[in-house]
Amino acid sequence: MSDDRCGHGSQYGAGGMQQRVHFAFLNAGHFLDHLFMLVFATVAALTLTAEWGMSYGELIPYATPGFVAFGVCALPAGWLADKWSREGMMTVFFIGTGAAAMLTAVADTPLEVGAGLLAIGVFAAIYHPVGIPLVIEGRTRTGMPVAVNGVFGNLGVASAALLTGLMIDTAGWRAAFAWPGAISVAIGLAYWAFIARTRTERAGSRARAAEAEAAAGRTGGSARLDRGLVLRILAVIMVTTGLGGIVFQSTTFALPKILDERLGGFSVSATEVGWYAFVVFALAALAQLVVGWLIDNRALRPVFLAVAALQALFFALMPGLDGTAALVVAVAFMLAVFGQIPINDVLLGRIIRTEWRSRAYAVRYIVTFTGIAVAIPMIAAVHATWGFDALFRLLSVAAVAILAAVALLPRALPQ
Repeated sequence: MSDDRCGHGSQYGAGGMQQRVHFAFLNAGHFLDHLFMLVFATVAALTLTAEWGMSYGELIPYATPGFVAFGVCALPAGWLADKWSREGMMTVFFIGTGAAAMLTAVADTPLEVGAGLLAIGVFAAIYHPVGIPLVIEGRTRTGMPVAVNGVFGNLGVASAALLTGLMIDTAGWRAAFAWPGAISVAIGLAYWAFIARTRTERAGSRARAAEAEAAAGRTGGSARLDRGLVLRILAVIMVTTGLGGIVFQSTTFALPKILDERLGGFSVSATEVGWYAFVVFALAALAQLVVGWLIDNRALRPVFLAVAALQALFFALMPGLDGTAALVVAVAFMLAVFGQIPINDVLLGRIIRTEWRSRAYAVRYIVTFTGIAVAIPMIAAVHATWGFDALFRLLSVAAVAILAAVALLPRALPQ
């Protein structure tokens, strides 16, 4: 089996250490991207409500501007990446996000925290429209590479709750922003040096990839898809992306608080809540590897239908559960939520040419994170008024809507 089929091969030609190192940098970036965006969720749930005398519902709206920026700034980031340099934008991502996190660590008021989270969101917006095209660039089978990269992103989601809980119990909430920030800046400087050493090889490989796609267009390959088919697929991608963003953010952002409430019988500290959240997220991340393999080796549409159906089922089961039953069902619905993540990325990559990919992914992630921004105030309002049971019912309805949209995909999808 070739390296490309395994998902770890070169994106610039024959396998080699430089290509594997670049993939490792991209995976580290995805990990940090999601970690930074969720540190505040655990900080707000487990410490700042008491320290600043505010309710959970009053505090979490300060995260909304950062999530709006996380979505809106994806488009200019994608445009700059296509016009200037994807690798250059990745360097800006590492250093800028890390510096913004370190500044957030010194905030003393909710407004200052909100400003810090806004800065984090601006720089964190770079990753998805830039990093994902770099992951799939030059590959023919993209399911497993996207899935492996997605696992690192989801481990960032998982580690946000775990590492933040540990920091709260040992060094205070400020350290949960400061230490990852410093690490991100250091990785950014290392990435900058790595890119400078490998610039010529990457430029040549990118040119060869563009030539291969042009040849596919001339010979009737996937680059010459019917316009109506492309628009139909894009419409489904955008609908499922928006609804999926709401589902993803509602579950990942609220999970520490959900576990704090539902597992109260056997969790007594921030660290324990963080560990439970980490276990749920880490187990759920494995779903991406399964889905990645399936969409490389099986038809994509039935896989997507199954994932959406499982989301609807497990969200509908969650209301009223607590203790071990709640933990088991939480793992189940997070498996389905995380399983959806690589599907739209792979499908979009199949229908968009290389030179437009960063902008196309930027539009997709604007839709994703618009949904994410909607989720934050929705969580606050629903939790304050009806509790989390109502939230799960709403998410089940959203999953049914995703299922209906996926059913509109053509049975024969581009490979």
